[in-house]
Amino acid sequence: MQRLPLTVIGGFLGAGKTTLLNHLLREAGGRRIAALVNDFGSLNIDAQLVATNAGDTIALANGCVCCSIGDDLSQALARVLDAPTRFDAIVIEASGVSDPWRIAQVGLADPGLALEAVIVLLDASAALDQARDPLLADSLERQLRGADLIVVNKIDRVNAAQRRRVREWVLAVSADTPQIEAVQAALSTPLLFGVTLPGERSSRTEPACDATHSPHDHAREFESWSLQPTAVLSAPVLRRLLREMPAGVLRLKGLVRSDEHNWAELQFAGRHGSLRPAKAPAGDAAAVVAIALHGRLPRAALEQAFRSAALASIPVPPSS
Repeated sequence: MQRLPLTVIGGFLGAGKTTLLNHLLREAGGRRIAALVNDFGSLNIDAQLVATNAGDTIALANGCVCCSIGDDLSQALARVLDAPTRFDAIVIEASGVSDPWRIAQVGLADPGLALEAVIVLLDASAALDQARDPLLADSLERQLRGADLIVVNKIDRVNAAQRRRVREWVLAVSADTPQIEAVQAALSTPLLFGVTLPGERSSRTEPACDATHSPHDHAREFESWSLQPTAVLSAPVLRRLLREMPAGVLRLKGLVRSDEHNWAELQFAGRHGSLRPAKAPAGDAAAVVAIALHGRLPRAALEQAFRSAALASIPVPPSS
């Protein structure tokens, strides 16, 4: 059975984790999301969206559910994996003082799960004060270092000089982790769940890089790159690409033929990547899609990387 994608959302209290989760549940786009949370009380779910409330589980009319983590995250994950109707993704909202990367490792102990990303939010208006507090600084920096993507949230509450100082501080703490800015934790869906390959859109309503309802215009903020390689690709070269991804790529996904797996799935989010066996896609057509901030997409480097991975004599066609 295909492994279930797992996303962990972390960040200090007030950073915007629950706001982001509310956004996900409202804008699920046809996905059945299982959201694991510590506290139902902070969720702001529209009343018309709630189908049933069974105490430790809230079922939503759009197919999503919210489950209380309780005392045992492993048991909460097991309940989701054993559900009669399979979910499309699991999202864990970590508590404000927890280490989201360690939570991701607990989830990955189950072979039925595959880590999509660890996303850590930061309150732009409070981050520098928190960083100067000796009781908070260590936990805050540990959260940032474990992230695949850092979301500097609430940028509407600071001026340009403060934004620059926050950006520089984040770079000093975790220089290799991509960071983006947001208002009200409104993020483009592919950043949260990964990009959508051709042929996967039938059950989802959003395009590969969509625009969401927010003060930011994501259609202008991000750009995408795609490729349909016809050659068999070298798995060692693909793994090197995942370790040394060209700067600027936030997300990458692909289904390709490799010399180790017949069909393999590529996944990359922020800093971490994986290459694992996969089922053949519809029509046996390989595809790779990547997204980056507008103007930062390394098209030439990506094209060269996949040409270098090609083993068969059939050339890799131009990208789009």
